[in-house]
This record gives sequence, structure tokens and C-alpha cells, in this order.
Amino acid sequence: MSSSTPVSDSAVPTVQPGSFLTLHYRLAGPAGDVINTFEGLPATLSLGTGELAPAVEERLLGMAEGTRATFELPAGVAFGERNPDMQQWLARKALNELGDPMEQYTIGDVVQFPTPDGSGTFAGTVLQVREGDGAVLFDFSHPLAGLPVTFEVQLIGVL
Repeated sequence: MSSSTPVSDSAVPTVQPGSFLTLHYRLAGPAGDVINTFEGLPATLSLGTGELAPAVEERLLGMAEGTRATFELPAGVAFGERNPDMQQWLARKALNELGDPMEQYTIGDVVQFPTPDGSGTFAGTVLQVREGDGAVLFDFSHPLAGLPVTFEVQLIGVL
């Protein structure tokens, strides 16, 4: 009778530069979640294409498929510092044309705007609402810029 060692499946895939990932993830700042896919469908993305911040992608490199982990990133590491050049006043008339004319803006609100070519969106955080004309000062830095970030991930698949 011959003995044989079971043939193991190939090694568990790990995240490499350029990997295609299926994952659940959560990005949160001090005020709570900004993105959380754990309650719905997982996300699919390719590493290195700018879909995640480079500091967040670095935490994924070498991680094995099936891993669940949480990382705490210090203020400014994940999305850089707030950039004062990214602050801009928008007139109430322009805001009415872009969205609901009845919208009330509150300091801290994150508002989605269409990109100029209409192919996507970008976010602005309300910093100030001017009395009188209703103009709003937005910060178009990433909503988590300059803040500590919690990144939680569950790697479902790595290709």
C-alpha cells in the first residue's frame, strides 16, 4: 500500500500591486462612516487605479484572500491635509441650478456635485452659509482629509 500526501490547492491568493479585488470595506472618521459596504453588495476594484487612497492600498498589500482587518490611520495619512485652496464660495443661484432649490445647507454637510463632464461626482463639505444671499462656502478637500481614519476590510476575492 502506498502512502500519498494530499495535493493541496494552490496557495491562498494575496493582494499584489494591480490585483483585482472583491471586498467589503468601511472608511470612517471621527464623525462616523463615510463609506460602508458591509450592509450591501461588496465592492470590486483594481489596486493602483486611484479608487482607494494610496495609504489605504498600502495596508492591503500582502493581505490574504479571506482576511478581515481594521487599521487606524493617523490624521492626514489616508487623504492628506485639508487644502485651503480647495475652499470655494458657491452662489445660491448656482446651487439651485445644480440641485434642489429648497435644499437647506448646514455646516458639516457633505454635498455631491456632478463632474463638469457629467461622468461622475465629487464631494464638498459645507464650511459656512452666508446670511442674506445664501451663498455657501465649500471645502472640496476629501471629507476625511486632515482627520484620523478607520479602515476596515474583508477581502472576499483576489485575482
